[in-house]
Amino acid sequence: MEWYVPILIFFARICDVPIGTVRMILVISGHRWLAAFLGFFEVIIWSLAVAGVMHFLTTADGMGERVIALVSYGLGFSCGTLLGMTVEERIALGHRMIRVINPDQTIDVSSVMREHGYRVTRVEGRGQRGPVEVDFLAVKRRAMPEVMALIEKTAPQAFVTIERCDRAASITVPDGSARIARRALGKFGGIRK
Repeated sequence: MEWYVPILIFFARICDVPIGTVRMILVISGHRWLAAFLGFFEVIIWSLAVAGVMHFLTTADGMGERVIALVSYGLGFSCGTLLGMTVEERIALGHRMIRVINPDQTIDVSSVMREHGYRVTRVEGRGQRGPVEVDFLAVKRRAMPEVMALIEKTAPQAFVTIERCDRAASITVPDGSARIARRALGKFGGIRK
C-alpha cells in the first residue's frame, strides 16, 4: 500500500462526515434542495473512502495494511464528526423557542425584551411560591448568546428552557422589517411567503 492512501481515506472521511452533519440539519430545517445538493457530494466522497478501505481489506497481503486502512477510516470518521459539530455550531441554522419563568414580580422580563426588539408572549403563571411571569420568545439560533445574556442580566433568578423550533409558523426579526411565514404543503415542505 502506498503511504498516502490511508491519508486520503482519512481526509475523505473528514470531508464527507461534516457534509453529512450539515445536510441533516438542512433536512430538519426544511432546506431540501440545498440538502440534496450536499448529499450528492457527500455520497461521492463516501464511496471513494469506502472503495479505498474495501480494496485494502480484500487485496492486502498483510494484516498491517488492513488495520491501517480501517484505522484511517475510523479516525477520519471520528475527526469528521467533531468537525461537523463545530461547523454546525458556527452556521447556527434554525430557530429556538425560549421559555423564561421569572419568579421575581419586581422585574418585567417581557418589557425588557420588547425594548430590545424581540417579540414576546407573556403568560401569568403560578409557581410553588406564588405568581410567576412566563415568557415565550422565538428567536434565530444565532441570536441565542445575545438573548441569553440579556435574560441573565435582567432576571438572574429566572428559570430558562430552550427548545428547537426549526419549523416555526412565523418568525419576525427584531427590527420588524421582515417576516417569514411557513406552511407545510404535504410533500412540498415549507413554502415561504
